[in-house]
Amino acid sequence: MGGVAARRPVAWLTAVVLVLEACGILFLNWVLSIVVDKQQMSMAGVDPAAMSTGAWVLGAAFALYLVCCAALLARTGVRDRPPGTFGRIALVCCAVVHAVLGAFAVGLVGWAAFAVMMAVLALLVLTLTAYGASYGGDTGRTAPATAPARPTP
Repeated sequence: MGGVAARRPVAWLTAVVLVLEACGILFLNWVLSIVVDKQQMSMAGVDPAAMSTGAWVLGAAFALYLVCCAALLARTGVRDRPPGTFGRIALVCCAVVHAVLGAFAVGLVGWAAFAVMMAVLALLVLTLTAYGASYGGDTGRTAPATAPARPTP
């Protein structure tokens, strides 16, 4: 029964980590947009102002996605019930994104960034498996009190 008691704190911890990561993504993209704007950087003739705005908007969209996943995890932790189908799909996509970012991070940034991405991935997978349908069979739904009557021939 220790696993049942431990799944709520893991969901909360994962939610907090995703919010902190969203803040870091926002900060990083803000700095990148300033650097692109000040240096007048351009790729393939794209306007530097468009690249600066694009970096900011894309960072904000990704941060919003992470905050939405954190809200799903917080709701899961509060209710102590697994997320629905949409929530599961969003969290699995978030886990896949962290796996891919971890693979890129090891080559671009280093092993410390890889370790951070894998730690977040582990928290996401642990939360998903702790609230899985096979875990005790509890999906948050209750069975009907009586069986339906058989039709008469």
